[in-house]
Amino acid sequence: MLRHVYPAADIPVVQLSIDETKPAAIHFEIGKRLAPLRDENVLILGSGNLVHNLHTYAWGQHQRDPYDWAVRFEDAAKSMMLAGDFGPLVKYETLGTDAALSIPTPDHYLPLLYVLAAGQQGEPIRFPVEGVDGGSISMLAVQIG
Repeated sequence: MLRHVYPAADIPVVQLSIDETKPAAIHFEIGKRLAPLRDENVLILGSGNLVHNLHTYAWGQHQRDPYDWAVRFEDAAKSMMLAGDFGPLVKYETLGTDAALSIPTPDHYLPLLYVLAAGQQGEPIRFPVEGVDGGSISMLAVQIG
């Protein structure tokens, strides 16, 4: 993924593993601990999907419209991010059916929590890429700062 952003591969990269067996709050806390690295010009990048349900993905079919639950969850998550209300996103299991369908497993969702936690209060949040692929994969990109 970074090859497209830094084609010369002239930056050092450290990749972190995610233990999806740990609660989301632990991942958010790790993101907070990584936040001071930003003061040293370290880019904190998470790669995943806000909505990632392969069981409902339109494999090999025509481009289908996004599922209503995927759109509702993405819209709700974006609203929470813009409001700086990350608590419900950390406790995503409590957000109801739309969240459960959008996040059947946490592995693609947890990177977002690192990025959100590493942000500083008052920094702008933008969504430079949006859209849902195959009905159930969110391509939402979240940029903080």
